[in-house]
Amino acid sequence: MSAAPSISESLRALMAEVGPRWGEAVTQHVKQMVDEYSRVLVDQPTDGIRVTRGLAYGTHPRQVLDVYQPAATAGTAATGPLPVLIFAHGGAFIDGEKDRTPQVYSNVLYYFARNGVLGINMEYRQAPEFKYPSGAQDVGGAVAWARAHAAEYGGDPKRIFIMGHSAGAAHTGCYAYDASLHPAGGVGIAGHIVLSGRVRTEMRADNPNAKKVEAYCGSDPAMLVKASAVTHVNAQSVPTFVGFAEYDNPLIDLHCSELVFRLAAAKGRAPRLMRLPGHNHTSIIAHFNTAEEALGREILEFIRTGK
Repeated sequence: MSAAPSISESLRALMAEVGPRWGEAVTQHVKQMVDEYSRVLVDQPTDGIRVTRGLAYGTHPRQVLDVYQPAATAGTAATGPLPVLIFAHGGAFIDGEKDRTPQVYSNVLYYFARNGVLGINMEYRQAPEFKYPSGAQDVGGAVAWARAHAAEYGGDPKRIFIMGHSAGAAHTGCYAYDASLHPAGGVGIAGHIVLSGRVRTEMRADNPNAKKVEAYCGSDPAMLVKASAVTHVNAQSVPTFVGFAEYDNPLIDLHCSELVFRLAAAKGRAPRLMRLPGHNHTSIIAHFNTAEEALGREILEFIRTGK
Protein backbone atom coordinates (compact mmCIF):
# COMPACT_ATOMS: atom_id res chain seq x y z
CA MET A 1 0.00 0.00 0.00
CA SER A 2 1.28 3.50 -0.83
CA ALA A 3 2.71 5.60 1.99
CA ALA A 4 0.79 8.66 3.13
CA PRO A 5 2.44 11.99 2.25
CA SER A 6 4.10 14.04 4.98
CA ILE A 7 3.21 17.64 5.79
CA SER A 8 6.27 19.69 4.85
CA GLU A 9 8.06 22.00 7.25
CA SER A 10 7.22 24.91 4.95
CA LEU A 11 3.50 24.15 5.21
CA ARG A 12 3.73 23.85 8.98
CA ALA A 13 5.53 27.19 9.05
CA LEU A 14 2.74 28.73 6.96
CA MET A 15 0.12 27.29 9.33
CA ALA A 16 1.99 28.76 12.30
CA GLU A 17 2.13 32.15 10.57
CA VAL A 18 -1.50 32.21 9.45
CA GLY A 19 -3.00 30.61 12.56
CA PRO A 20 -2.99 33.57 14.96
CA ARG A 21 -4.45 35.76 12.17
CA TRP A 22 -7.01 33.20 10.98
CA GLY A 23 -10.08 35.20 11.95
CA GLU A 24 -8.91 38.33 10.16
CA ALA A 25 -9.54 36.87 6.67
CA VAL A 26 -11.30 33.53 7.01
CA THR A 27 -12.28 33.10 3.35
CA GLN A 28 -8.77 33.88 2.13
CA HIS A 29 -7.14 31.58 4.66
CA VAL A 30 -9.53 28.71 3.92
CA LYS A 31 -8.71 28.91 0.22
CA GLN A 32 -5.01 29.09 0.97
CA MET A 33 -5.12 25.93 3.09
CA VAL A 34 -7.32 24.07 0.60
CA ASP A 35 -4.85 24.89 -2.17
CA GLU A 36 -1.82 23.88 -0.09
CA TYR A 37 -3.30 20.61 1.12
CA SER A 38 -4.61 19.74 -2.34
CA ARG A 39 -1.01 19.81 -3.52
CA VAL A 40 0.06 17.58 -0.63
CA LEU A 41 -2.82 15.17 -1.22
CA VAL A 42 -2.06 14.66 -4.90
CA ASP A 43 0.14 11.83 -3.57
CA GLN A 44 -2.36 10.52 -1.01
CA PRO A 45 -2.78 6.73 -0.94
CA THR A 46 -5.98 5.55 -2.63
CA ASP A 47 -5.02 2.01 -3.61
CA GLY A 48 -7.35 -0.78 -2.58
CA ILE A 49 -10.37 1.53 -2.34
CA ARG A 50 -13.32 1.16 -4.70
CA VAL A 51 -15.31 4.39 -5.13
CA THR A 52 -18.92 4.40 -6.33
CA ARG A 53 -20.06 7.94 -7.09
CA GLY A 54 -23.31 9.80 -7.52
CA LEU A 55 -25.74 7.51 -5.69
CA ALA A 56 -29.05 9.24 -4.99
CA TYR A 57 -30.54 9.22 -1.49
CA GLY A 58 -33.29 11.70 -2.44
CA THR A 59 -34.88 13.40 -5.43
CA HIS A 60 -32.98 16.71 -5.45
CA PRO A 61 -29.78 16.85 -7.58
CA ARG A 62 -27.73 17.60 -4.44
CA GLN A 63 -29.12 14.63 -2.53
CA VAL A 64 -26.35 12.31 -3.67
CA LEU A 65 -23.45 10.49 -2.05
CA ASP A 66 -20.27 8.60 -2.90
CA VAL A 67 -19.25 5.30 -1.30
CA TYR A 68 -15.61 4.52 -0.49
CA GLN A 69 -15.28 0.78 -0.07
CA PRO A 70 -12.21 -1.15 1.06
CA ALA A 71 -12.48 -3.52 -1.87
CA ALA A 72 -10.09 -6.17 -0.55
CA THR A 73 -11.79 -6.60 2.83
CA ALA A 74 -15.40 -5.45 2.68
CA GLY A 75 -17.86 -8.12 3.60
CA THR A 76 -15.33 -10.96 3.95
CA ALA A 77 -15.73 -13.67 6.54
CA ALA A 78 -12.46 -12.59 8.14
CA THR A 79 -13.49 -9.02 8.89
CA GLY A 80 -17.26 -9.18 9.00
CA PRO A 81 -19.33 -6.15 8.04
CA LEU A 82 -17.51 -2.84 8.39
CA PRO A 83 -18.53 0.18 10.46
CA VAL A 84 -19.92 3.00 8.33
CA LEU A 85 -18.92 6.67 8.42
CA ILE A 86 -21.08 9.33 6.72
CA PHE A 87 -19.25 12.66 6.25
CA ALA A 88 -20.94 16.05 5.78
CA HIS A 89 -18.62 18.84 4.59
CA GLY A 90 -18.70 22.48 5.67
CA GLY A 91 -19.36 25.65 3.71
CA ALA A 92 -21.10 28.13 6.04
CA PHE A 93 -24.56 26.85 5.00
CA ILE A 94 -24.52 28.48 1.55
CA ASP A 95 -21.41 27.04 -0.06
CA GLY A 96 -19.21 23.95 -0.36
CA GLU A 97 -19.14 20.70 -2.27
CA LYS A 98 -18.42 17.13 -1.25
CA ASP A 99 -15.44 17.42 -3.59
CA ARG A 100 -14.07 20.87 -2.82
CA THR A 101 -11.11 19.85 -4.98
CA PRO A 102 -10.27 16.42 -6.40
CA GLN A 103 -8.27 15.85 -3.20
CA VAL A 104 -10.35 17.63 -0.52
CA TYR A 105 -12.69 16.15 0.92
CA SER A 106 -12.16 12.73 -0.63
CA ASN A 107 -9.08 12.49 1.61
CA VAL A 108 -11.35 12.00 4.62
CA LEU A 109 -13.14 9.01 3.16
CA TYR A 110 -9.98 7.49 1.67
CA TYR A 111 -8.36 7.63 5.10
CA PHE A 112 -11.17 5.86 6.90
CA ALA A 113 -11.68 3.32 4.11
CA ARG A 114 -7.96 2.50 4.26
CA ASN A 115 -8.50 1.80 7.96
CA GLY A 116 -11.42 -0.60 7.60
CA VAL A 117 -14.40 1.76 7.61
CA LEU A 118 -16.97 2.02 4.82
CA GLY A 119 -16.87 5.73 3.93
CA ILE A 120 -19.79 7.77 2.59
CA ASN A 121 -19.25 11.33 1.34
CA MET A 122 -22.63 13.04 1.26
CA GLU A 123 -23.86 16.17 -0.49
CA TYR A 124 -26.82 18.19 0.82
CA ARG A 125 -29.10 21.07 -0.11
CA GLN A 126 -27.97 24.60 0.77
CA ALA A 127 -29.27 28.02 1.71
CA PRO A 128 -30.63 30.44 0.74
CA GLU A 129 -32.93 28.21 -1.31
CA PHE A 130 -33.20 25.61 1.43
CA LYS A 131 -33.61 26.68 5.04
CA TYR A 132 -33.33 24.94 8.41
CA PRO A 133 -33.85 22.03 8.95
CA SER A 134 -33.14 20.90 5.37
CA GLY A 135 -29.49 20.05 6.10
CA ALA A 136 -30.38 17.86 9.08
CA GLN A 137 -33.16 16.23 7.07
CA ASP A 138 -30.62 15.41 4.36
CA VAL A 139 -28.33 13.82 6.95
CA GLY A 140 -31.30 11.72 7.97
CA GLY A 141 -31.83 10.80 4.32
CA ALA A 142 -28.23 9.67 3.99
CA VAL A 143 -28.54 7.63 7.19
CA ALA A 144 -31.71 5.99 5.87
CA TRP A 145 -29.88 5.16 2.62
CA ALA A 146 -26.98 3.64 4.55
CA ARG A 147 -29.30 1.55 6.71
CA ALA A 148 -30.92 0.20 3.56
CA HIS A 149 -27.82 -0.23 1.37
CA ALA A 150 -24.60 -0.33 3.43
CA ALA A 151 -24.63 -4.12 3.55
CA GLU A 152 -24.41 -4.21 -0.26
CA TYR A 153 -20.97 -2.59 0.09
CA GLY A 154 -19.82 -4.65 3.07
CA GLY A 155 -21.02 -2.19 5.72
CA ASP A 156 -22.85 -2.83 8.97
CA PRO A 157 -26.17 -0.92 9.05
CA LYS A 158 -26.17 -1.25 12.86
CA ARG A 159 -22.87 0.65 13.18
CA ILE A 160 -23.37 3.92 11.32
CA PHE A 161 -21.46 6.98 12.51
CA ILE A 162 -22.01 10.50 11.19
CA MET A 163 -19.27 13.14 11.06
CA GLY A 164 -19.72 16.84 10.31
CA HIS A 165 -17.17 19.59 9.79
CA SER A 166 -18.04 23.26 10.35
CA ALA A 167 -21.59 23.92 9.07
CA GLY A 168 -21.79 20.23 8.21
CA ALA A 169 -21.66 19.56 11.95
CA ALA A 170 -24.63 21.89 12.45
CA HIS A 171 -26.56 19.50 10.22
CA THR A 172 -25.20 16.25 11.67
CA GLY A 173 -25.62 17.64 15.18
CA CYS A 174 -29.25 18.63 14.74
CA TYR A 175 -30.01 15.22 13.28
CA ALA A 176 -28.08 13.40 16.00
CA TYR A 177 -29.67 15.16 18.97
CA ASP A 178 -33.10 16.49 17.93
CA ALA A 179 -35.60 13.65 18.33
CA SER A 180 -38.19 15.56 16.26
CA LEU A 181 -35.99 14.91 13.20
CA HIS A 182 -35.68 11.16 13.76
CA PRO A 183 -37.71 8.56 11.89
CA ALA A 184 -40.13 6.31 13.73
CA GLY A 185 -37.44 3.69 14.33
CA GLY A 186 -35.11 6.14 16.09
CA VAL A 187 -31.94 8.01 15.17
CA GLY A 188 -30.33 4.96 13.54
CA ILE A 189 -26.72 5.85 14.29
CA ALA A 190 -24.10 4.50 16.69
CA GLY A 191 -22.30 7.80 17.25
CA HIS A 192 -21.61 11.37 16.17
CA ILE A 193 -18.26 13.01 15.36
CA VAL A 194 -17.99 16.82 15.46
CA LEU A 195 -14.92 18.50 13.94
CA SER A 196 -14.75 22.28 14.33
CA GLY A 197 -18.53 22.29 14.29
CA ARG A 198 -20.93 25.22 14.24
CA VAL A 199 -23.12 23.46 16.77
CA ARG A 200 -24.61 26.74 17.96
CA THR A 201 -26.20 29.01 15.38
CA GLU A 202 -25.88 32.66 16.38
CA MET A 203 -25.44 36.08 14.81
CA ARG A 204 -22.93 37.68 17.15
CA ALA A 205 -21.07 40.70 15.84
CA ASP A 206 -17.78 38.79 16.10
CA ASN A 207 -19.08 35.92 13.95
CA PRO A 208 -17.75 36.57 10.41
CA ASN A 209 -20.32 34.15 9.01
CA ALA A 210 -23.34 35.68 10.76
CA LYS A 211 -25.09 36.61 7.50
CA LYS A 212 -24.61 33.08 6.21
CA VAL A 213 -26.15 31.71 9.39
CA GLU A 214 -29.09 34.06 8.78
CA ALA A 215 -29.45 32.76 5.22
CA TYR A 216 -30.08 29.28 6.60
CA CYS A 217 -31.80 29.91 9.94
CA GLY A 218 -33.28 33.38 9.68
CA SER A 219 -32.78 35.98 12.40
CA ASP A 220 -35.52 35.09 14.87
CA PRO A 221 -33.78 34.36 18.21
CA ALA A 222 -36.08 31.44 18.98
CA MET A 223 -35.28 29.84 15.63
CA LEU A 224 -31.55 30.32 16.16
CA VAL A 225 -31.85 28.43 19.44
CA LYS A 226 -33.93 25.66 17.86
CA ALA A 227 -31.43 25.29 15.00
CA SER A 228 -28.53 24.91 17.45
CA ALA A 229 -27.47 21.31 17.95
CA VAL A 230 -26.40 22.03 21.55
CA THR A 231 -30.02 22.88 22.43
CA HIS A 232 -31.15 19.29 21.96
CA VAL A 233 -28.49 17.41 23.95
CA ASN A 234 -29.79 15.19 26.76
CA ALA A 235 -28.85 12.09 28.73
CA GLN A 236 -29.98 9.82 25.89
CA SER A 237 -27.88 11.55 23.21
CA VAL A 238 -25.72 9.27 21.10
CA PRO A 239 -22.02 8.84 21.96
CA THR A 240 -20.09 11.83 20.65
CA PHE A 241 -16.52 12.73 19.74
CA VAL A 242 -15.64 16.43 19.64
CA GLY A 243 -12.52 17.87 17.99
CA PHE A 244 -11.47 21.41 17.18
CA ALA A 245 -8.34 23.24 16.08
CA GLU A 246 -6.03 25.58 17.96
CA TYR A 247 -6.65 28.21 15.27
CA ASP A 248 -10.31 27.78 14.45
CA ASN A 249 -12.90 30.06 12.93
CA PRO A 250 -14.02 32.69 15.47
CA LEU A 251 -16.39 31.22 18.09
CA ILE A 252 -16.10 27.61 16.82
CA ASP A 253 -13.98 26.54 19.79
CA LEU A 254 -16.58 28.14 22.05
CA HIS A 255 -19.40 26.25 20.35
CA CYS A 256 -17.54 22.93 20.58
CA SER A 257 -16.70 23.56 24.25
CA GLU A 258 -20.36 24.26 24.96
CA LEU A 259 -21.29 20.96 23.34
CA VAL A 260 -18.74 19.14 25.50
CA PHE A 261 -20.07 20.83 28.64
CA ARG A 262 -23.71 20.11 27.85
CA LEU A 263 -23.00 16.46 27.04
CA ALA A 264 -20.97 16.07 30.23
CA ALA A 265 -23.66 17.73 32.33
CA ALA A 266 -26.43 15.61 30.80
CA LYS A 267 -24.58 12.30 30.89
CA GLY A 268 -22.40 12.71 33.96
CA ARG A 269 -19.29 12.05 31.90
CA ALA A 270 -17.39 14.13 29.37
CA PRO A 271 -17.31 12.91 25.77
CA ARG A 272 -14.10 12.01 23.99
CA LEU A 273 -12.39 15.29 23.11
CA MET A 274 -9.32 16.43 21.15
CA ARG A 275 -7.90 19.92 20.54
CA LEU A 276 -5.48 19.74 17.63
CA PRO A 277 -2.48 22.02 18.25
CA GLY A 278 -0.98 23.91 15.34
CA HIS A 279 -3.97 23.29 13.10
CA ASN A 280 -6.66 25.60 11.79
CA HIS A 281 -10.29 25.36 10.73
CA THR A 282 -9.37 23.90 7.34
CA SER A 283 -6.28 21.84 8.08
CA ILE A 284 -8.15 19.91 10.78
CA ILE A 285 -10.06 18.22 7.97
CA ALA A 286 -7.61 18.58 5.06
CA HIS A 287 -4.79 16.72 6.83
CA PHE A 288 -6.59 13.35 6.82
CA ASN A 289 -4.78 10.73 4.71
CA THR A 290 -1.40 12.35 5.31
CA ALA A 291 1.23 10.84 7.58
CA GLU A 292 -0.17 12.80 10.54
CA GLU A 293 -2.67 10.48 12.21
CA ALA A 294 -3.21 11.59 15.81
CA LEU A 295 -6.77 12.80 15.20
CA GLY A 296 -7.59 9.98 12.81
CA ARG A 297 -6.48 7.35 15.31
CA GLU A 298 -8.60 8.90 18.06
CA ILE A 299 -11.66 8.81 15.82
CA LEU A 300 -10.96 5.23 14.75
CA GLU A 301 -10.80 4.25 18.42
CA PHE A 302 -14.11 6.02 19.01
CA ILE A 303 -15.64 4.08 16.12
CA ARG A 304 -14.14 0.82 17.38
CA THR A 305 -15.34 1.21 20.96
CA GLY A 306 -18.44 3.33 20.45
CA LYS A 307 -17.34 5.67 23.25
